[in-house]
Amino acid sequence: MKLVFATNNLNKLAEVQKMLPNNIELLSLKDIECFDDIEETATTLEGNAKIKANYITQKFSFNCFADDTGLEIENLNGAPGVYSARYAGEPSNSENNMQKVLTELNGKTDRKAQFRTSICLNLNGKQFLFDGICKGAILTQKQGEKGFGYDPIFKPEGFNKSFAEMTSEEKNIVSHRGLAIQKLVEFLKSID
Repeated sequence: MKLVFATNNLNKLAEVQKMLPNNIELLSLKDIECFDDIEETATTLEGNAKIKANYITQKFSFNCFADDTGLEIENLNGAPGVYSARYAGEPSNSENNMQKVLTELNGKTDRKAQFRTSICLNLNGKQFLFDGICKGAILTQKQGEKGFGYDPIFKPEGFNKSFAEMTSEEKNIVSHRGLAIQKLVEFLKSID
């Protein structure tokens, strides 16, 4: 089965490819020659995932899934949330985003946070939603070199290291995207 993952993020693509069964050929936006800038205008993660998946399915006629992920920090009333990728403004920059979060939480003891991923799958004319949540806390400074986005400042519950200090295999077991993708993979296996 050919399935498009509506992303230009090569890190995400590699992370997801490792988790999918071998009978699924994962295609990127580049693989289908989609160079359009798909605007994420929804106010929810689910809404943005639907926008991206629907765009690809309607314009390119491919079965497709798309995700949107947000970091939700309790002490910041759920921010950055749906605006996680561009929290510090345009152009989006992980370093600036992390710095803004660390500055806003400076001196605060309640650093509870969660990563949440919503996936929208358009498959053979039907739409399915999957989600994954990873609870944890925001560290006081960056730790680790691996990963991307907010990984260096997020420590998942039950661990003494940040996502950026974990191997991709360790991270995929507990991460928000990993959990959502596992639900997607189980679903795809069940209909195979």
